[in-house]
Amino acid sequence: MSDNAGRIAKPLRADARRNRDQVLAIAREMLSADGSSVSFDEIARRAGVGVGTVYRHFPTRNALFEAVVVGRVEEFTARARTLSAAGTPPPDAFCDFFAHLVGEVALNQALCEALDGDDGTAIAIPVELRREFIHSFGTLLAQAKQAGEVRSDVDVADVLDLLIGTAAAERRARSRSAPEQLTGVVLDGLRSQK
Repeated sequence: MSDNAGRIAKPLRADARRNRDQVLAIAREMLSADGSSVSFDEIARRAGVGVGTVYRHFPTRNALFEAVVVGRVEEFTARARTLSAAGTPPPDAFCDFFAHLVGEVALNQALCEALDGDDGTAIAIPVELRREFIHSFGTLLAQAKQAGEVRSDVDVADVLDLLIGTAAAERRARSRSAPEQLTGVVLDGLRSQK
């Protein structure tokens, strides 16, 4: 009788890691374009692997979607940290990050819901990662506020609400082929009134 409790997962072989990474890349692309209706069969076909390989790495649709969303939030967090430390003027760093997030979130409803943090969403961001993301975003906001370029009466929760709302508005504007100007309008509203 074997007991798997307490065992540490073995690292993936190089080919298995490549397959997993390829499945994630294709799933990310397809989720952005097609939403959560994508099938494992189509992901496997486009990734050049068997559907069993997809299920071996991601036993449920939710596990795959969560891996995609968590990977994106990790990328966003790293980007915010880089912008914060890179010596970019704080207002530019904040506005660039906000606009980048809006563009990415507008393309992916699951990502939008996960960032919104509603307890009813199917995909949740791990608590520590969510905290790191909020902290890195808050650092960019604080630096822009200290530079006197962003309103002093908004906090990171306000800005996150604006991000979610702006992404939804941009998604609607894209569906009617309107120019993408709403992010600029929101960023203008966030600028301090000197």
